[in-house]
Amino acid sequence: MREIRFDDIEGLKKEVTETWGSFGPETVVTQDMIQKFAEVTGDHQWIHVDVERCKKESPFGAPIAHGFLTLSLVPAMRPKIEFAVAGFLNAVNYGADGLRFMAPVPAGSHIHSRMRFAGVEEKPKGTLTSSEIAVHVVGQEKPALMYKALILYQGKKS
Repeated sequence: MREIRFDDIEGLKKEVTETWGSFGPETVVTQDMIQKFAEVTGDHQWIHVDVERCKKESPFGAPIAHGFLTLSLVPAMRPKIEFAVAGFLNAVNYGADGLRFMAPVPAGSHIHSRMRFAGVEEKPKGTLTSSEIAVHVVGQEKPALMYKALILYQGKKS
């Protein structure tokens, strides 16, 4: 895999693209995962955890995954990338420039993600990169989730 130093701003800028990469591996979102996520977070809203009520009352006909459960599965679906950021001491999750839950993820769905390198910016404490990630239910054109992730790469202690 090709490496680009975290402080090579011009080299990283050449990787910014409007084109989405290939989908990564699939993950199955099971009802058991949804139940466990509800236990950890305390979010027991019936649309996620009450299978029988969902069959009768939900517009989706089945329980759906919590949006943040879907987001938390992004690392498991990480697609292959064309280059790696290298030479940094520390990489920090800097947050998000956007997060949208756009379509439901019914229990039992297979999901996968794709991404594109969206931006790079030199900052006083390092290099800030952004990547856009789209999570789709397999076979669905509309993404279930859109996320713009920010990572700050640092070369030395500040």
